[in-house]
Amino acid sequence: MLEELAQAEAAVAACVDAPAWALTEPDLVAALDAAHRLEQRLAAVQLTLVRELDGRGTAQAQGASSTAVWLRDRLRLTVPAARRLVDLARALDSGAPGVRAALASGAISVEQARVIGDTVGTVQAAAGAEAADKAVGVLVEWAGQFEPTLLRRLGTRILDHVAPEVAEAAARAALEAEARRSARDRHVTLSELSDGRLRLTGSLDAEAAGLLRAAIDPLTAPSGPDDSRSPGQRRHDALADLCRLTLRTDELPEHGGEPAQLVVTTSFDALARHLDVGTLDTGLRLTAETVRRLACDAAVLPAVLGSAGQALDVGRQRRLVTGPLRRALVLRDRGCAFPGCDRPPRWCDAHHIRHWADGGDTSLANSVLLCGHHHRHVHRGEWAVRLGRDGHPEFVPPAWLDPTQVPRRNLYHRRT
Repeated sequence: MLEELAQAEAAVAACVDAPAWALTEPDLVAALDAAHRLEQRLAAVQLTLVRELDGRGTAQAQGASSTAVWLRDRLRLTVPAARRLVDLARALDSGAPGVRAALASGAISVEQARVIGDTVGTVQAAAGAEAADKAVGVLVEWAGQFEPTLLRRLGTRILDHVAPEVAEAAARAALEAEARRSARDRHVTLSELSDGRLRLTGSLDAEAAGLLRAAIDPLTAPSGPDDSRSPGQRRHDALADLCRLTLRTDELPEHGGEPAQLVVTTSFDALARHLDVGTLDTGLRLTAETVRRLACDAAVLPAVLGSAGQALDVGRQRRLVTGPLRRALVLRDRGCAFPGCDRPPRWCDAHHIRHWADGGDTSLANSVLLCGHHHRHVHRGEWAVRLGRDGHPEFVPPAWLDPTQVPRRNLYHRRT
């Protein structure tokens, strides 16, 4: 397989530099069709490989919490995209061989395969394997005419064609399946832009969408006839107001034993200049005006760092030894420090690098933030944890994974 893929890659590489301008219009269209067909066939190969790796447990053996997370790190995918890849590989392997064959032939696209796989699974649950086989044929034929969104809509009535005697009951089952898919695909993504802003994207299920609208709509009304904000700006400000209102309650879960709070970080020189600019523990930078305004209405804790990022002094709100230490760990590690993990601080435990039972102390120099999965993984003893010369954690992999045992670091939380 590796030899065949190498030949295919070489052939594709030759096409990349071929002069497309020299083709006639019919040849150009034919080349586009051929490239699309090849893309789907390669996708079928990729899905086969993903399914085999998933079945072998390769991701977990290499320290990832799931195959989707491993693919995220290996192929530079988003976790939702990687999860959809794993789900489709499982679906085509377990219950839809006809769909896999259609994809491998280039007759359908990956998105059409996902729609057909979901629909066929519903048909099989409602009417059995024979009806499911019929549904594959009908849906693959329809896929030659309809794009994925319309194909999914048509698929809700597929039983009218392949098993009309159970169509009504199956319609209810399809609705329930759609609700399950909606719950499975729900996500919210916060992407940090180069200028410190966040891009908010995602997909909410029906219940969460209703809750958000109920909470945010009363706050989106124009403040008066002179309100010049656009609807999008009003929704932005309403979301910020909603967060402020929520932070004023005492019902939020704690972060490492402390209430939800803002931590503003500044260098000593900036602090001596009366707090020039500030940085939140999420890495976002704030103007001095914004910091002073927040300080009027919230408990903002100063945290002074040295030039290499070591915590020199972290403010206290309560007389708890774990409070300042936890905040110092969050400021240093930003989240789970294990290589390739993007889980935030609130999902993490403080791990003793030298175990407490072995005489290790509870200090910043002997602690590292790890999510639950990687905390358990590190305790198995295959990975060595230490602080580098700059005071930040690094992980030495086992020899079976990397014979050279080059130390690795988490790059997801690194500040630029």
